[in-house]
Amino acid sequence: MAKIGFIGVGNMGYAMMRGILKNFSKDDILFTDVNTKRCAEVSNELGVEYVHSNAELANNAKYVVLAVKPQFYDAVTKNIRDIVTENTVIISLAPGISIEDVKFKVGSSAKIVRVMPNTPALIGEGMTGICYENNNILSPEEKETVEKIFSSIGNFKVVDEKIMSAVVCASGSSPAYVYMFIEALADSVVKYGMPRDMAYDFVANTVVGAAKMVKETGLHPGKLKDAVCSPGGTTIAGVAALEEFGFRNSIIKATDACYDKCENMK
Repeated sequence: MAKIGFIGVGNMGYAMMRGILKNFSKDDILFTDVNTKRCAEVSNELGVEYVHSNAELANNAKYVVLAVKPQFYDAVTKNIRDIVTENTVIISLAPGISIEDVKFKVGSSAKIVRVMPNTPALIGEGMTGICYENNNILSPEEKETVEKIFSSIGNFKVVDEKIMSAVVCASGSSPAYVYMFIEALADSVVKYGMPRDMAYDFVANTVVGAAKMVKETGLHPGKLKDAVCSPGGTTIAGVAALEEFGFRNSIIKATDACYDKCENMK
Protein backbone atom coordinates (compact mmCIF):
# COMPACT_ATOMS: atom_id res chain seq x y z
CA MET A 1 0.00 0.00 0.00
CA ALA A 2 1.30 3.45 -0.86
CA LYS A 3 2.19 5.36 2.25
CA ILE A 4 1.40 8.94 1.22
CA GLY A 5 -1.15 9.98 -1.41
CA PHE A 6 -1.66 13.44 -2.87
CA ILE A 7 -5.00 14.53 -4.27
CA GLY A 8 -4.03 17.47 -6.45
CA VAL A 9 -0.63 18.40 -7.87
CA GLY A 10 -1.02 22.12 -8.36
CA ASN A 11 1.62 24.50 -7.02
CA MET A 12 1.41 23.34 -3.41
CA GLY A 13 0.84 19.63 -3.97
CA TYR A 14 3.67 19.48 -6.48
CA ALA A 15 6.03 21.44 -4.20
CA MET A 16 5.31 19.10 -1.29
CA MET A 17 5.60 15.92 -3.32
CA ARG A 18 8.87 16.98 -4.85
CA GLY A 19 10.22 18.02 -1.46
CA ILE A 20 9.42 14.85 0.44
CA LEU A 21 11.31 12.73 -2.07
CA LYS A 22 14.37 13.68 -0.02
CA ASN A 23 13.11 11.57 2.88
CA PHE A 24 10.68 9.12 1.30
CA SER A 25 11.03 6.59 -1.48
CA LYS A 26 9.20 7.06 -4.77
CA ASP A 27 7.41 3.84 -3.92
CA ASP A 28 6.00 5.48 -0.78
CA ILE A 29 4.17 8.14 -2.77
CA LEU A 30 1.07 8.10 -4.96
CA PHE A 31 -0.91 10.95 -6.50
CA THR A 32 -3.87 11.90 -8.64
CA ASP A 33 -5.20 15.02 -10.32
CA VAL A 34 -8.15 15.90 -12.53
CA ASN A 35 -5.68 16.98 -15.21
CA THR A 36 -4.41 13.70 -16.67
CA LYS A 37 -1.84 15.48 -18.82
CA ARG A 38 -0.42 17.06 -15.68
CA CYS A 39 -0.33 13.63 -14.01
CA ALA A 40 1.74 12.19 -16.84
CA GLU A 41 4.14 15.14 -16.80
CA VAL A 42 4.71 14.98 -13.04
CA SER A 43 5.04 11.19 -13.09
CA ASN A 44 7.66 11.36 -15.84
CA GLU A 45 9.57 14.09 -14.00
CA LEU A 46 9.54 12.64 -10.49
CA GLY A 47 9.16 8.93 -11.18
CA VAL A 48 6.13 8.71 -8.89
CA GLU A 49 3.13 6.57 -9.79
CA TYR A 50 -0.30 8.14 -10.26
CA VAL A 51 -3.82 6.73 -10.23
CA HIS A 52 -6.91 7.85 -12.12
CA SER A 53 -9.35 8.69 -9.34
CA ASN A 54 -9.57 10.09 -5.82
CA ALA A 55 -11.26 6.89 -4.68
CA GLU A 56 -8.44 4.71 -5.98
CA LEU A 57 -5.90 6.90 -4.24
CA ALA A 58 -7.74 6.82 -0.90
CA ASN A 59 -7.97 3.05 -1.17
CA ASN A 60 -4.20 2.75 -1.49
CA ALA A 61 -2.80 5.41 0.84
CA LYS A 62 -2.70 5.68 4.61
CA TYR A 63 -1.85 9.40 4.54
CA VAL A 64 -4.12 11.32 2.17
CA VAL A 65 -3.04 14.89 1.45
CA LEU A 66 -5.90 17.09 0.25
CA ALA A 67 -3.92 19.54 -1.90
CA VAL A 68 -6.94 21.11 -3.59
CA LYS A 69 -8.57 24.50 -3.24
CA PRO A 70 -11.37 24.92 -0.67
CA GLN A 71 -14.07 25.20 -3.33
CA PHE A 72 -13.30 21.64 -4.47
CA TYR A 73 -13.43 20.02 -1.02
CA ASP A 74 -17.07 18.93 -1.24
CA ALA A 75 -16.51 17.07 -4.50
CA VAL A 76 -13.22 15.49 -3.41
CA THR A 77 -14.41 14.39 0.01
CA LYS A 78 -17.57 12.91 -1.51
CA ASN A 79 -15.31 10.71 -3.67
CA ILE A 80 -13.41 9.32 -0.67
CA ARG A 81 -15.97 9.44 2.15
CA ASP A 82 -16.94 5.76 1.92
CA ILE A 83 -13.33 4.58 1.48
CA VAL A 84 -11.34 6.20 4.29
CA THR A 85 -11.19 4.28 7.57
CA GLU A 86 -10.14 4.85 11.16
CA ASN A 87 -6.59 4.08 10.00
CA THR A 88 -6.57 6.86 7.39
CA VAL A 89 -4.83 10.13 8.21
CA ILE A 90 -6.28 13.04 6.22
CA ILE A 91 -3.89 15.98 5.87
CA SER A 92 -5.88 19.06 4.90
CA LEU A 93 -4.11 22.05 3.32
CA ALA A 94 -7.10 24.33 2.71
CA PRO A 95 -7.31 27.70 4.46
CA GLY A 96 -10.59 28.45 6.19
CA ILE A 97 -11.71 24.81 6.50
CA SER A 98 -11.56 23.56 10.08
CA ILE A 99 -10.77 20.08 11.35
CA GLU A 100 -14.43 19.75 12.30
CA ASP A 101 -15.47 20.70 8.75
CA VAL A 102 -13.15 18.09 7.21
CA LYS A 103 -14.29 15.42 9.67
CA PHE A 104 -17.89 16.08 8.76
CA LYS A 105 -17.14 15.92 5.04
CA VAL A 106 -15.14 12.67 5.12
CA GLY A 107 -16.94 10.95 7.99
CA SER A 108 -15.98 10.75 11.63
CA SER A 109 -13.71 7.70 11.42
CA ALA A 110 -10.68 9.26 9.71
CA LYS A 111 -7.97 11.09 11.61
CA ILE A 112 -7.57 14.73 10.57
CA VAL A 113 -4.48 16.92 10.52
CA ARG A 114 -4.85 20.53 9.41
CA VAL A 115 -1.77 22.22 7.97
CA MET A 116 -0.77 25.41 6.21
CA PRO A 117 2.46 25.13 4.19
CA ASN A 118 3.77 27.68 1.71
CA THR A 119 5.30 27.60 -1.75
CA PRO A 120 8.98 27.95 -0.70
CA ALA A 121 8.50 24.25 0.09
CA LEU A 122 9.51 23.76 -3.55
CA ILE A 123 13.12 24.55 -2.61
CA GLY A 124 13.03 23.06 0.90
CA GLU A 125 12.54 26.45 2.58
CA GLY A 126 8.85 26.22 3.42
CA MET A 127 7.19 27.20 6.70
CA THR A 128 4.26 25.08 7.83
CA GLY A 129 1.79 25.35 10.68
CA ILE A 130 0.50 21.94 11.84
CA CYS A 131 -2.63 21.45 13.92
CA TYR A 132 -3.71 18.08 15.32
CA GLU A 133 -7.16 17.11 16.51
CA ASN A 134 -7.85 18.08 20.11
CA ASN A 135 -8.40 14.48 21.17
CA ASN A 136 -4.90 13.65 19.96
CA ILE A 137 -5.92 10.42 18.26
CA LEU A 138 -2.81 10.08 16.10
CA SER A 139 -0.29 7.53 17.29
CA PRO A 140 3.30 8.64 17.97
CA GLU A 141 4.36 6.87 14.75
CA GLU A 142 1.69 8.71 12.73
CA LYS A 143 2.74 12.07 14.17
CA GLU A 144 6.35 11.25 13.41
CA THR A 145 5.44 10.58 9.77
CA VAL A 146 3.41 13.78 9.45
CA GLU A 147 6.25 15.83 10.89
CA LYS A 148 8.78 14.03 8.71
CA ILE A 149 6.74 15.08 5.67
CA PHE A 150 6.84 18.75 6.63
CA SER A 151 10.43 18.79 7.85
CA SER A 152 11.28 17.52 4.36
CA ILE A 153 10.08 20.79 2.85
CA GLY A 154 11.42 23.27 5.39
CA ASN A 155 10.42 24.17 8.94
CA PHE A 156 7.20 23.61 10.86
CA LYS A 157 5.54 24.54 14.12
CA VAL A 158 2.66 22.77 15.84
CA VAL A 159 -0.01 25.38 16.60
CA ASP A 160 -3.48 25.63 18.09
CA GLU A 161 -6.25 25.60 15.49
CA LYS A 162 -7.59 28.94 16.73
CA ILE A 163 -4.60 30.72 15.16
CA MET A 164 -4.55 28.83 11.84
CA SER A 165 -6.03 31.80 9.95
CA ALA A 166 -3.21 33.93 11.39
CA VAL A 167 -0.75 31.30 10.13
CA VAL A 168 -2.20 31.73 6.63
CA CYS A 169 -1.53 35.48 6.94
CA ALA A 170 1.96 35.09 8.41
CA SER A 171 3.34 32.48 6.03
CA GLY A 172 0.76 30.93 3.72
CA SER A 173 -0.14 34.00 1.65
CA SER A 174 2.71 36.35 2.54
CA PRO A 175 5.34 35.04 0.06
CA ALA A 176 3.30 36.91 -2.57
CA TYR A 177 3.85 40.17 -0.68
CA VAL A 178 7.58 39.50 -0.48
CA TYR A 179 7.72 38.88 -4.23
CA MET A 180 5.87 42.16 -4.78
CA PHE A 181 8.40 43.96 -2.56
CA ILE A 182 11.31 42.43 -4.47
CA GLU A 183 9.75 43.39 -7.79
CA ALA A 184 8.97 46.94 -6.68
CA LEU A 185 12.41 47.58 -5.19
CA ALA A 186 14.08 46.14 -8.29
CA ASP A 187 11.94 48.39 -10.50
CA SER A 188 12.94 51.40 -8.42
CA VAL A 189 16.67 50.83 -8.96
CA VAL A 190 16.23 49.94 -12.64
CA LYS A 191 14.79 53.45 -12.84
CA TYR A 192 18.23 54.72 -11.80
CA GLY A 193 20.19 52.65 -14.29
CA MET A 194 20.82 49.25 -12.70
CA PRO A 195 20.33 46.33 -15.15
CA ARG A 196 17.21 44.33 -14.27
CA ASP A 197 18.90 40.96 -13.70
CA MET A 198 21.41 42.64 -11.42
CA ALA A 199 18.62 44.45 -9.58
CA TYR A 200 16.76 41.21 -8.84
CA ASP A 201 20.00 39.61 -7.64
CA PHE A 202 20.86 42.47 -5.30
CA VAL A 203 17.36 42.74 -3.89
CA ALA A 204 16.64 39.02 -3.48
CA ASN A 205 19.95 38.40 -1.73
CA THR A 206 19.29 41.34 0.56
CA VAL A 207 15.88 39.93 1.53
CA VAL A 208 17.43 36.53 2.26
CA GLY A 209 20.21 38.10 4.33
CA ALA A 210 17.86 40.34 6.28
CA ALA A 211 15.59 37.39 7.10
CA LYS A 212 18.56 35.36 8.31
CA MET A 213 19.62 38.26 10.53
CA VAL A 214 16.22 38.15 12.25
CA LYS A 215 16.35 34.37 12.69
CA GLU A 216 19.98 33.93 13.64
CA THR A 217 20.60 36.95 15.89
CA GLY A 218 17.31 36.72 17.76
CA LEU A 219 17.18 40.51 17.80
CA HIS A 220 13.93 42.45 17.43
CA PRO A 221 13.41 43.52 13.79
CA GLY A 222 13.04 47.11 14.96
CA LYS A 223 16.46 46.99 16.59
CA LEU A 224 18.01 45.61 13.40
CA LYS A 225 16.26 48.35 11.42
CA ASP A 226 17.59 51.02 13.80
CA ALA A 227 21.13 49.69 13.32
CA VAL A 228 20.92 50.49 9.59
CA CYS A 229 19.47 53.97 10.13
CA SER A 230 22.37 56.35 10.74
CA PRO A 231 21.30 59.82 11.95
CA GLY A 232 20.66 62.06 8.96
CA GLY A 233 21.56 59.22 6.59
CA THR A 234 20.16 57.65 3.45
CA THR A 235 18.30 54.79 5.15
CA ILE A 236 16.30 56.90 7.57
CA ALA A 237 15.29 59.11 4.64
CA GLY A 238 13.92 56.02 2.88
CA VAL A 239 12.23 54.76 6.06
CA ALA A 240 10.55 58.14 6.54
CA ALA A 241 9.20 57.95 2.99
CA LEU A 242 7.86 54.43 3.59
CA GLU A 243 6.08 55.66 6.73
CA GLU A 244 4.70 58.70 4.88
CA PHE A 245 3.15 56.50 2.20
CA GLY A 246 1.70 53.91 4.57
CA PHE A 247 4.09 50.96 4.22
CA ARG A 248 3.29 49.34 7.58
CA ASN A 249 -0.40 50.15 7.35
CA SER A 250 -0.63 48.53 3.91
CA ILE A 251 0.83 45.30 5.33
CA ILE A 252 -1.61 45.34 8.25
CA LYS A 253 -4.51 45.97 5.87
CA ALA A 254 -3.35 43.07 3.68
CA THR A 255 -3.40 40.83 6.75
CA ASP A 256 -6.87 42.06 7.68
CA ALA A 257 -8.14 41.19 4.19
CA CYS A 258 -6.41 37.79 4.19
CA TYR A 259 -7.71 36.91 7.67
CA ASP A 260 -11.25 37.96 6.80
CA LYS A 261 -11.17 35.79 3.68
CA CYS A 262 -9.93 32.79 5.70
CA GLU A 263 -12.68 33.18 8.26
CA ASN A 264 -15.45 33.52 5.69
CA MET A 265 -14.67 30.84 3.14
CA LYS A 266 -17.41 28.45 4.16
